[in-house]
Amino acid sequence: MFKLKRSIFVDINNILHGVECSCGKTHHCDIEYVYIESGAIARLEKLCEQNENILIVADENTYSAVGEYVEKTLHHKTIKKLIFPGKTVLIPNEKAIEKVKETLDGEDIILGIGSGVIQDLCKYVSFFSKIPYIIVATAPSMDGYASDGAAMIIGGMKETVKAGLPKAIIADTEVLKNAPMEMIKAGYGDIIGKYSALCDWKLSTIVTGEYFCQYIYDMTYQMIERTLEVATGILERKEKSIKTLTEALMIVGIMMSFAGSSRPASGSEHHLSHFFEIVGIVNNEPYFAHGIDVSYSTVIIAQIREKVLKSEFPDVLYRLSREDYTEEINQIYKTVASGCIALQDKVGNYEADRLNIYREKEENIRHILDTTPSSEDIIKMLNVVGLDMREFYDLYGMKKINDAVLYAKDLKDRYTVLWLYYDLFGGGRIC
Repeated sequence: MFKLKRSIFVDINNILHGVECSCGKTHHCDIEYVYIESGAIARLEKLCEQNENILIVADENTYSAVGEYVEKTLHHKTIKKLIFPGKTVLIPNEKAIEKVKETLDGEDIILGIGSGVIQDLCKYVSFFSKIPYIIVATAPSMDGYASDGAAMIIGGMKETVKAGLPKAIIADTEVLKNAPMEMIKAGYGDIIGKYSALCDWKLSTIVTGEYFCQYIYDMTYQMIERTLEVATGILERKEKSIKTLTEALMIVGIMMSFAGSSRPASGSEHHLSHFFEIVGIVNNEPYFAHGIDVSYSTVIIAQIREKVLKSEFPDVLYRLSREDYTEEINQIYKTVASGCIALQDKVGNYEADRLNIYREKEENIRHILDTTPSSEDIIKMLNVVGLDMREFYDLYGMKKINDAVLYAKDLKDRYTVLWLYYDLFGGGRIC
């Protein structure tokens, strides 16, 4: 039975520059400054005192929120601006990357104003152009601000590309508390999704022998609990609660940098979210903001765990013929199907025989699945901030959700409960 524990206070500055860990690694995150406070934008003047030419990257919405204030703060600098349209969905693909690259013309720092896609674009271009960047956060909507991975869509495939870290993160709580409520809920939902991600990490450690760090696990878990404690205040836009949510998102990002991958924060729930996004782009169909998709997908993943727990492990692994499965993947993913197949061939998931491991580790597997919050628990957590599963079912419908349960695993090279469910039961209907 899941029970919420009282969290402890964590000072972000005490962990930012490294930890000698009992896992045998020295974790580090090379961000110089993280400011989460009222009036934080004023710190840009000092942060940019050595820079003369600045490229601001934003979209119309994020620029209208704080762009003029940022420019006023840096009025003595030479500023060039790249402002993406705000009415259309900005996709972090090759076209957007090229737009940022071709706008660069001798600037010595990139200043992103925005959240998910804007910071991913700045992070990616900064790393490959060897130009530092600072991000001015406009919403507490996701955990990627402090991670060293950029979530990009390359060749139609969702990829987390190893990239650089910002010189500084500016998170002005006066700005963040006034972000669109959908984006605030997305950040909350992204945090709730860590229950699923952490479960998948432990599961993979048992099944595949993947590296595991108890410190990173515990810190990430603490951030979920801190966020749950202020859930009502988040919905009410209380500045202290928004600050707590933002700190949780930043610390989770640092934990990803410590781990050297997004594993502590991204598992099967993110794979479902990526499925809805990629299929939505391919078929020109609507999808939710990332964190909201993650939150609802966390409920579906909990239902998968519950179904596994109620079932006996079979004596034979489930497998479709390669020809039949390839045909299904082509129907689902269309132009990006070949990329999915190539990825799984590379890591060997289609041919992997894990039956002996499942039999040997069944008790441990069941324990891990059983000590993670239930679907009912997750739904209650989401309801606190006004997230309602009915909108998820209404937007996607049962067929697409069941397709996601079966095929989302093919988008990534990461072992999760989706592979366990497929191996044992063929990834059958969940709703």
